[in-house]
Amino acid sequence: MTMEYEKTRAWTSPDVRHAYTAKDTILYALGLGIGADPLDPVQLRFTYERNLVAMPTMAAVLASPGFWMRDRPELGIDYTKLVHGEQRVTLHRPLAPEGTLIGRSRVVGIADKGAGKGALMHVEKTLSDEASGALVATSEQVLFLRGDGGFANVGGGDAPAPALPATPERAPDVELDLPTRPDAALLYRLSGDVNPLHVDPAFAARAGFARPILHGLATYGIAGWGLVRAFCDGDPARLTSIAARLSAPVYPGETLRLEAWREGGEVAFRCRVVERDVVVLSHGRARC
Repeated sequence: MTMEYEKTRAWTSPDVRHAYTAKDTILYALGLGIGADPLDPVQLRFTYERNLVAMPTMAAVLASPGFWMRDRPELGIDYTKLVHGEQRVTLHRPLAPEGTLIGRSRVVGIADKGAGKGALMHVEKTLSDEASGALVATSEQVLFLRGDGGFANVGGGDAPAPALPATPERAPDVELDLPTRPDAALLYRLSGDVNPLHVDPAFAARAGFARPILHGLATYGIAGWGLVRAFCDGDPARLTSIAARLSAPVYPGETLRLEAWREGGEVAFRCRVVERDVVVLSHGRARC
């Protein structure tokens, strides 16, 4: 079945109301490995109710519409071949450690790569404070639909989302190693993504992996934590945007090495797995 471009392009979610608590904020931080040193006062700010602060990357998981492609078979999307390609979060104001947000998601573009080559779908989610209506954050994801190329031949297609710039060729200005816990995926999935790929060894084997892999958004969040530590003096309010390409999977227990460069008012970054020397997060850009 060919993807129905017009119907998919017009998709918008109903309002998603998400009331989250300090417990949710702490659990998200623990899923990123924050709190590994329980005596570190910076890490305690993310894992202790007193003077609690939230990681900006949590905006990617709050008030999301769920796996809507699976629930809309009339769109013709082969969701079994979907890959999360890029993630971007922009904070319009600091994310509160608890509150109620309204999420509104929509498809803002679908680029056809051609028959047999897949398509790129750009989905935007806005988060607004329920009480005031103020815009808190914009979260964008680029999804690689590996099984849905060629639809433009039957009447549709958009320009792709703007490409993220490559990282510099010179040596990094900052390198920071960020170990992940062996049970990182078990913790992170409690923030909302319960895909069995991240917990069930048999399911992961059928998907071609040696064991369950870490969530891509967990890798993204860990990179955000590294940037807060290295460039924001531990203050998450200073990290106002973060974008990256999810380029390869991570196995829980591996060590991520954040490599970062100051580029004017931005930070360019990538992450590689130390044990396998594989870049798992690329084309990173952040403002902090």
